[in-house]
Amino acid sequence: MLKLQDQYKKEVIPAMIEKFGYKSLMAVPKIEKVVINTGFGKQIAGKTGDDQKKFLDFILKELALISGQKPVLTEAKKAIATFKTRKGMPLGAKVTLRRKKMTDFLERLIHIVLPRARDFRGINAESADKHGNLTIAIKEHIIFPEILPEKAKNIFGLEITVTTTAKTREEGVELLKLLGFPIKTSKHINIRTSKHLDNPNFVKMLKCLNV
Repeated sequence: MLKLQDQYKKEVIPAMIEKFGYKSLMAVPKIEKVVINTGFGKQIAGKTGDDQKKFLDFILKELALISGQKPVLTEAKKAIATFKTRKGMPLGAKVTLRRKKMTDFLERLIHIVLPRARDFRGINAESADKHGNLTIAIKEHIIFPEILPEKAKNIFGLEITVTTTAKTREEGVELLKLLGFPIKTSKHINIRTSKHLDNPNFVKMLKCLNV
């Protein structure tokens, strides 16, 4: 199985150029970053002192194990009496991955985490926004192989946002499908096809990729 970066160069770029007719390699969409975040406002609202610190330490530790990078806390921008939140109160945590840490995480997500999810039947293509960025909801963080369920004191959900440089939803969806994301084709997304194998510029670009 090819590493994600090698797969992108050898398989994804040629396929995207053939389908969408890009004029240069730089125009081919790619994944720019991955943001993993979790919210725990309700869970922390009733905690104070040591209990709050232990809870925050647990969340940050688990998220660091999953992502391979130190996460940061997200705080309330203003007080909301209804939800018992104060300005500056920690409400969540997130981590932004780029480059190798990003591709390492995505390889685990695609080939290990999603296939082992209970009742998983694929990602709805409409989970991607109009710019081709995909958001995936994970109900239980213990699905990640880095986490030992028997040692997890709390179970929390995650939201994973994959940001691409695509300009449209259909380009972003096609990019992610070619990379191995188990995306179900939506009847609302029409992926157009075109042939460019007779185009000398297309052949020249393929030669630059050694494919």
